[in-house]
Amino acid sequence: MSETSTSAPEENVFSVVTLLKYMGNDDKALAIVSKIVRDACAPGLAPFDQARAAIEEQRLVDAGKIFHSLRGSVGTLGAKRLVASSLKLEQALAERQTQHIPALFADLQAEYQLVLRHAEDWLLRNVPRDGPTTPA
Repeated sequence: MSETSTSAPEENVFSVVTLLKYMGNDDKALAIVSKIVRDACAPGLAPFDQARAAIEEQRLVDAGKIFHSLRGSVGTLGAKRLVASSLKLEQALAERQTQHIPALFADLQAEYQLVLRHAEDWLLRNVPRDGPTTPA
């Protein structure tokens, strides 16, 4: 795992505390944030499958766009470690540093899987009171 992954605190994996606070920190905010979390995590590992195919086909710009989009949607969930990892991979793709891409790809995928696990745990603990939600 990368230095960012091993040295950053757990709260940098996933935290919607600030998002909840900005949205009012009430039941309505919880319902909205729960939907945001589910929607952000809904693609699962599909972006990595798409990016892997793009990399294998030497479509590095396309792979970079996939990760940029992923970073944008999941970054709103307080996933600071994922954002840092994604930026490194996006830069390597843009600069065609092919020797670094496999390790950076693996680091980012590991960070994303952590985010997915933390998000699922959070959803299970924070079902809005007005009805159940389905974890991502």
